[in-house]
Amino acid sequence: MSASRRSGATDELGPEGSEPEREGPAGSDLLAALLDGMDAALCAFDADGVVTHWNREAERILGWTAEEAVGRAGFAGWAVRSADADEVEARLMSAMDAPGRQVNEFALLTKDGRRVLVRTQSAAVRGPGREPAGVYCAFSEVHAQIDLERSIALSEALLEDAGWGVVLVDADLRPAVVNAYAARALGAGRTSVLGRPLGELLSQGVEELESALTHVLAEGAPPAPAETWVTVRTPEGERRRCWRSGFVRLSSPLAEEPVPLGVGWLFQDVTEARQGEQEASLLRFRTQQLHRAARAAAECENPAEAVTVHLDFALAGFADHAVIDRVAEGGTDTDRVRLVRIAETPSGAPGPCRLDGRAGLPVLYADGHPALQCVERAGTVRAGAGSLKGDAAREWASARQWPQGTVHALCTVLRSRGRTLGAVTFLRTSHRTAFERADAMYAEDVAAHIATALDLAALLPEEG
Repeated sequence: MSASRRSGATDELGPEGSEPEREGPAGSDLLAALLDGMDAALCAFDADGVVTHWNREAERILGWTAEEAVGRAGFAGWAVRSADADEVEARLMSAMDAPGRQVNEFALLTKDGRRVLVRTQSAAVRGPGREPAGVYCAFSEVHAQIDLERSIALSEALLEDAGWGVVLVDADLRPAVVNAYAARALGAGRTSVLGRPLGELLSQGVEELESALTHVLAEGAPPAPAETWVTVRTPEGERRRCWRSGFVRLSSPLAEEPVPLGVGWLFQDVTEARQGEQEASLLRFRTQQLHRAARAAAECENPAEAVTVHLDFALAGFADHAVIDRVAEGGTDTDRVRLVRIAETPSGAPGPCRLDGRAGLPVLYADGHPALQCVERAGTVRAGAGSLKGDAAREWASARQWPQGTVHALCTVLRSRGRTLGAVTFLRTSHRTAFERADAMYAEDVAAHIATALDLAALLPEEG
């Protein structure tokens, strides 16, 4: 039985401004049929908050029949939790004194005790004299709508406020949507990166990144985030960055079969953290090398051998070649410093550092040579071939009497007990980066150990 056939107040209730229903069974049956045929759940309350109408959609959603609902005072104790009853009733009945419709969201209880989130639209019902006679309320489940709104809100938050990069990559591996963080990381504006191949944005690391995106499109997301080193092209120049990335495959929710729309790529810039870890690891390794060299040198009977031991341990992971030049006897008494080669690493093939057979003969360094500058300044000097390539780079190394392929040099003074003994020169080829400040500090520590060994071997050139 419908609510309209049970309620004596049926003919007095209707939308605001509508004519009252005509008396008689025909009008009641027509209203009942209209209410029961609507897709929205409908209920109505009189001025005292008593339920007067309850259609079949309301019965479907909550499980309470019209016979069970009509005549109850409000929702308290059956359709809402007792703790929420006063607030829900106040919000519903406030429509009697408010113009237009009011929209609210709250949880109702089904007959079997489940909570259902609904969105209501309520408005006042006027009596013949335009006085408030009650409230009618239309409501529907909003789980799907709320889920959609939450998804949209999450997407907007990710694209606007997230503290990590979000890029939606289409099936052609081109950015379709980027957030502000990602645009800054890519060194361009949010619109200027759209539709461009990743190879135009990255000069290195693009193959690895595109391989990951292709795998996600074909197989799905990887089990864990991945870290990738890339070089980003920016108006200020290229920047080397490390990105920690996660990927998700995007498929259309409207198709019966999964249709790939692209890949959601989320990443964070972890360059500083990874560089810090690398520097700490490098520092630990170099400290261990210094300790190992000191222990090995302590076993050498000849201090000259200790010199080469220190140099061999220092070269591991640090440089490709090294030479040691000592100030010649009387070399500091003239206007020009003279240096004598006492040890060097082989330049043609790998091998340990060895004492040089040219001991006692000055090295013919040209004026301004980095090793001479190092001794004269009693400090560290860095030198490099710069942009020179090919024959020009080889001529640069040959002019300084360094092995072929050398493009970076670090000369560190050898001092002991206030005296300048010479210089040690570390050399790197083109496959290594230039020497940096941390490298200079390490070279100074190595030079201190070598200088101590040289000081113990005052007659080292004659012995060599």
